[in-house]
Amino acid sequence: MREVMLSVVMTTYNHERYIATAIESVLRQQTDFPIEIVIGEDCSTDRTLNIVLDYQSQYPEAIRIVRSESNVGWRENYRRTIAAAHGRYIAMLDGDDYFTHRKKLQMQVDLLEANPDVGMCYGRSERVDENGTLTMYPEGECETTLEAMLRRNPAENCTVVARKELVERYYEEIRPAEHPEWLTDDLPMWLWFAANSRYMAIDCPMSVHRVLTYSVSHNPDYRRKIEFVDSLYNISLWYDERYNDSKMRHELLTTKHNTALWVLSYNGGVGEYIRRWRRDVKEYQPLVKNIASYGLFAKKIFWRMWRKTKR
Repeated sequence: MREVMLSVVMTTYNHERYIATAIESVLRQQTDFPIEIVIGEDCSTDRTLNIVLDYQSQYPEAIRIVRSESNVGWRENYRRTIAAAHGRYIAMLDGDDYFTHRKKLQMQVDLLEANPDVGMCYGRSERVDENGTLTMYPEGECETTLEAMLRRNPAENCTVVARKELVERYYEEIRPAEHPEWLTDDLPMWLWFAANSRYMAIDCPMSVHRVLTYSVSHNPDYRRKIEFVDSLYNISLWYDERYNDSKMRHELLTTKHNTALWVLSYNGGVGEYIRRWRRDVKEYQPLVKNIASYGLFAKKIFWRMWRKTKR
């Protein structure tokens, strides 16, 4: 078995339209060290597996496939694919995303090799929706503090390279499988890195993240959207309590509250808005003084009146 410096961990399910682009983007990487692609194929019902097998037959030294007889779900697929990686470093890439900078992996490994105290590094991504519209992420500065990560994760998976030994420590200490209420695996992982090591950024577009209409993190159903955002803030609150002495609790609870009410100001009935407001205030009394919630309620009333006039 050849020694591998870096493993690209690629999880995929029903990505027949995208998986070839993802694989090709890794094969085009220019590095002075050996890499492998470890693909977690979770019993797709389309042609994804056939495409992956075809690439493996062409590049047997570079591509390995992790699969099973039945679908294991996104969380277990993610975990088993990471566990199968042989590299000292791990790069994340979902099967519907792809790398754009041909020296992405080289630059990131060089940074990590030169900075032993840095656990992971990330770069900018270009988000593209199904209409082809591109937006840069993060929009502002590439921040590298725990507080920034608690507010909003700046590191999209497709831009990250991390030390595998620390990824394994994260799984041993946090045991994310015991938190089914966490609807994502990347934010808890990178928050752990931010709390237990340094993380750095390379201010350069490196990857494309596809924003699909139906996915874990993007959903047109407003209740699902609120559920996912609530999960993100609950993860941040969990880490804030354990690693930051709850210094950001007020800010995080307020932002979580305002985000849900902002979505409800456009969607659902007045009763649903009021129920959410009452629930949040009951859990955290200072929210009763939050002026934004009353402004959003007024907006909801006027929004409903305006829509009635257009019918």
